Amino acid sequence: MKQENDKPIATALPTRLSHMGKSPAFAGGSAVNPPIVRASTVVFDDTAHQRDMRARRGKERIFSYGARGTPTSFALEDAVSELEGAYRTRLLPTGLAAIGMTLLSYLKPGDHVLLSDSAYQPVRHITEQFLRPYGIEFSFFAADGSDAEARMQPNTRMVYAECPGSLVYEMCDLPALCAMAHARGAMVAVDNTWGSGVQYRPLALGADVSVMAATKYLSGHSDVMMGTVATTEAMWEPLAERCDAFGMTVSPDDAWLVLRGLRTLSARLKVHEQHALEVAEWLGKQPSVRTVFCPALPTHPGYHIWLRDCDGTNGLVSFELPVNTPADKVDLLIDSLQLFGLGASWGGYESLVTPAAMTQARSVTDWSARGPVIRLHIGLEDPNDLIADLAQAFAGAQLAE
Repeated sequence: MKQENDKPIATALPTRLSHMGKSPAFAGGSAVNPPIVRASTVVFDDTAHQRDMRARRGKERIFSYGARGTPTSFALEDAVSELEGAYRTRLLPTGLAAIGMTLLSYLKPGDHVLLSDSAYQPVRHITEQFLRPYGIEFSFFAADGSDAEARMQPNTRMVYAECPGSLVYEMCDLPALCAMAHARGAMVAVDNTWGSGVQYRPLALGADVSVMAATKYLSGHSDVMMGTVATTEAMWEPLAERCDAFGMTVSPDDAWLVLRGLRTLSARLKVHEQHALEVAEWLGKQPSVRTVFCPALPTHPGYHIWLRDCDGTNGLVSFELPVNTPADKVDLLIDSLQLFGLGASWGGYESLVTPAAMTQARSVTDWSARGPVIRLHIGLEDPNDLIADLAQAFAGAQLAE
């Protein structure tokens, strides 16, 4: 509120209420976590300042309007960039929005994108609802990457991978995949939600773009939705320009929640890993379990790649039942669990269970002759309690022998 000779211009209470307390003065230290900055409108000192900020914001990260981020979201962007080893990061409302914006930012009509068969299942919906109607060609390659080179086309602009893959955690040789794609003029984008930047770093392995659902382990408490896209310097501008054009942003409150969750990410993942491996070992001893899926198990296909490229595992473990297991027994097994919530997400502190429809989730690999697959997320509960819960559910479904 401008003053002249130290005398306020306005004395009416409604006017003073609108202008007071904007820059509170205080003495002392600084908060451990950055404060939440909520803003839509940003005001400037004068017209020259406004013109300067608007001229620079296309290339620089400047606090100029809420839709382009606030100091709170900027702090989270910096944290994710450091975690991923990225040039810069953009925050999106959900993990799926982050995937969609990645495809939208780098593909145009006439391009071809080659996608991993193990990609997050809603990606298939994007291919049908967005890519196909807009003339962007797509096809899928085997989750282990074995046929990726053979499926490349002259117009392949992007190779989109997920490693380890959704649901059954297939490993691909990402450095080799990146080298092949780059040699053919294609960029590589990777869904890194499983690795969370702690256990897997796609950019360090040669990828150009790394996408994560911060909804999951980065948040860690099942109470916020968010996606992140981290890029190399060469790939930054197309993403930034597209996000600005579409007004893609996140709530500063959500950014603060994820930033808070990020502080304990490494410690939480160690506990998830320890508990998950105990449960996986128990599952492997059950006569009615045909296969246990966890990339940290020596019996897992691609274990040697996991050992080379990953730094630990997380709380995800899936298992396959015998081929002829009736559907009602699968339902009974799931419904009998008392400590596992029935939910499709994961990454929080709680244990979860969900059936995995593998015949719908894969198109290159044929799962029609395999048994039902159930996915578990092992949380921070005592693993002995979780194992006891699984044991009684197996017995109740008459799957204990």
